Amino acid sequence: MLGLSGIGLALTPFILNHLKSYQRDRLTIFLNPHSDPLGAGHNVIQSTITIGSGQVFGRGLAAGSQSQLNFLPSLAQHTDFIFAVLNEKMGFVGGTLLLGLFGILLYRGLRIAYTAQDRFGLFLSVGVSAMILFHVFINAGMNMGIAPVTGIPLPFVSYGGTALIVAMASLGMLESVVARRKKLQFEG
Repeated sequence: MLGLSGIGLALTPFILNHLKSYQRDRLTIFLNPHSDPLGAGHNVIQSTITIGSGQVFGRGLAAGSQSQLNFLPSLAQHTDFIFAVLNEKMGFVGGTLLLGLFGILLYRGLRIAYTAQDRFGLFLSVGVSAMILFHVFINAGMNMGIAPVTGIPLPFVSYGGTALIVAMASLGMLESVVARRKKLQFEG
């Protein structure tokens, strides 16, 4: 792993020189969103302001100046930046509660992996848990400005049919691993 990391670091200047301009702009905005506050950096800046405006207990479900006055684009409020809007309305407590619920879901997924009877169940459970953790980390991170804006939805919260169907199907697969722990016996 250290060798691969060293090779990656050595190739970084070469890779950066061969990026297209929009790819370089995306990296620049991620590292410094204030370099283009009215353009590409606007959503990131507004999402961090939105999270901060919720303070500890939030402004209430029907309130919140940042989301109600559309400082965040109205379409992004339901998809990419739903975590910021939730934090504005429910505050630090609500955001922490949501992340805690995702933590419980991750714990249960890893517990299912630990008790799986076969390697396929183990790998499936770890994969589903990692997928959900990755989505939560990237979505919450891009709302807080610590990850680049990529358009990854927040599972079970963001608006969108396909992401919800995939997340629910993934939980169904976890439940299947649980059901296969014991041999099913039918009385007839």
